[in-house]
Amino acid sequence: MSGAYPEHPKQPLVLGIESSCDETGIGIVRGNTLLTNTVSSSMEEHVRFGGVIPEIASRAHLDAFVPTLQESLQEAGVTLDEIDAIAVTSGPGLAGALMVGVCAAKALAVATGKPLYAINHLVAHVGVGLLDRTSAQDGKPDAGAAAGLGAGTLPENLGALLVSGGHTEILRIRSITDDVELLGSTIDDAAGEAYDKVARILGLGYPGGPAIDKLARQGNPKSIRFPRGLSQPKYMGTAEEKGPHRYDWSFSGLKTAVARCVEQFEARGEEVPVADIAAAFQEAVVDVISSKAVLACKEHGITDVLLGGGVAANSRLRELTGQRCASAGIRLHVPPLNLCTDNGAMVAALGAQLIMAGVGPSGIGFAPDSSMPVTTVSVPA
Repeated sequence: MSGAYPEHPKQPLVLGIESSCDETGIGIVRGNTLLTNTVSSSMEEHVRFGGVIPEIASRAHLDAFVPTLQESLQEAGVTLDEIDAIAVTSGPGLAGALMVGVCAAKALAVATGKPLYAINHLVAHVGVGLLDRTSAQDGKPDAGAAAGLGAGTLPENLGALLVSGGHTEILRIRSITDDVELLGSTIDDAAGEAYDKVARILGLGYPGGPAIDKLARQGNPKSIRFPRGLSQPKYMGTAEEKGPHRYDWSFSGLKTAVARCVEQFEARGEEVPVADIAAAFQEAVVDVISSKAVLACKEHGITDVLLGGGVAANSRLRELTGQRCASAGIRLHVPPLNLCTDNGAMVAALGAQLIMAGVGPSGIGFAPDSSMPVTTVSVPA
């Protein structure tokens, strides 16, 4: 299990395990073909707390793993004996949640004698773009964005914009198996985290992303001008002399600005214009995300960019990013929405890419790494 993969099969059958947050995901792929993507979410158990509780998430993974695995194998029509390799998210993510998935993957690897690959959750979001071209809802590409990257191929000048509850990052992908560069990231809250916190301020409940996205359609995004973090000249610099946070984001100040705005309306005894605030907040988020991402792509020669992560489901983010990419001559790719959120299929997809590239498995001696850097695609033996 710890040596190099013996034959490097051209179309390996790979089982992927994802447990970095509150979704227990099991996916199975054959080469670049998705056979099944089974997800069990514990989100409902976190609603009353207004956010993910790590201990609850970990216990939910324990309860869900075996039933989810059984369902996935049944849907794919394969057995564990037929699986060529197992891939598991080793990081980043919640430490306890990662531990459940990693321990389950190691147990399966030992019991079946299959090679085990410990992979990076963030890079897996890019790998999923190799699996599908169309929207899961209607079989058509997402409106305002190009279809998937195409089965088995990645463009030469590829970037990835990952926007989720735990991460907001822009990456440059020279090779999905061994050369990923971080161009920019959030220095505090992730975008999804900011959505949840603002939704709590506005009394919209959890999860905040879908609630704000829906309500924002009824509001006026120009009614209030909220700050765009790290967009001042001292942070941006110029193309010749780049500032310290040219491609980075900050959302904590935006959250505070929303809280102060609500307090001011309440102090004056006025009704809080919740829809307008939601729309203005969302516009501030997607404006700064899309503008900085497109800037990073232009200045690094990136001609294709994949949008992934749970916040990729946000309609305004897809719309504005699509418009700005089109204006800049950049092709935007959005996988089906059920593959944008955390899932086992993306883990299996990256595992298959590693095998087909001749990368050896990780063995079982590795430990989960909750802060694994995006430059580490997989854990070496």
